[in-house]
Amino acid sequence: MKDGQNGTGEAQAGDGPKQSTPKPPLNPYIVLLVSILLPGVGHVLNNQAKRGIIMLFFMISLAWVTYHLTTPQHSFLGRHAGGLFVYAMSIPDAYKRARYRWEYYRLHGRLPDGNAAT
Repeated sequence: MKDGQNGTGEAQAGDGPKQSTPKPPLNPYIVLLVSILLPGVGHVLNNQAKRGIIMLFFMISLAWVTYHLTTPQHSFLGRHAGGLFVYAMSIPDAYKRARYRWEYYRLHGRLPDGNAAT
């Protein structure tokens, strides 16, 4: 007899692929803290690496553009305003998506389809 079969050749109940409980998502406050300290990494922790890399790319690009469009008399914040704006928008975005995944997991016991917030 093969494993998982009884004498009639039928599979026994309970055999087959093991269904494990999915790993819970990271706490949204941890994602918030990481996204404040390391731009773009909050999205990576939400399994949205492409989104995090795109955010980082636009932070650097727009900081470079605003740096070259301003004069040396402007403050540091003024010279890098484009990048800082994208940085400021990426923080609540990463937190919102982490909070969505956290609450979805809490209510349904699984991660949302596609593993990301829509």
